Amino acid sequence: MKAKLIIGLIIIVGFGGWVLYSLMGTTIRYVSLSDVTTADGAVQVMGKIDKDSVDYDVEHSHLTFYITDLEEPDSNRRLKIVYSGVVPGNFDQATSIVAKGLYHEGALQADQLLVKCPSKYQGFQGTDQEA
Repeated sequence: MKAKLIIGLIIIVGFGGWVLYSLMGTTIRYVSLSDVTTADGAVQVMGKIDKDSVDYDVEHSHLTFYITDLEEPDSNRRLKIVYSGVVPGNFDQATSIVAKGLYHEGALQADQLLVKCPSKYQGFQGTDQEA
């Protein structure tokens, strides 16, 4: 009976350790534009899209653009984002974006882009209606 209890506990602890290890490998931390260059591993960063810098190569599905700092809009801090894939929906209306990926050779090589479009979150702007 005691041996079964010990084996059961070993299995439970082993499974718990495996779950924690798996979850730690999938977390991606947020960093500021100033911290991207020194970050280890995959990161996610949010910034305002510089619309004048957007370049999309349709033939190769290659999107390149710059983002600026949302936390310090007066700073001249910019980060180049390089993304291979289809342009996310509503990209042209987006004001800011979250890019997830690895910083390499002066740019964030993004493998995922999350578009932040404020029009989705605006309330109804109709006439006053009383119940």
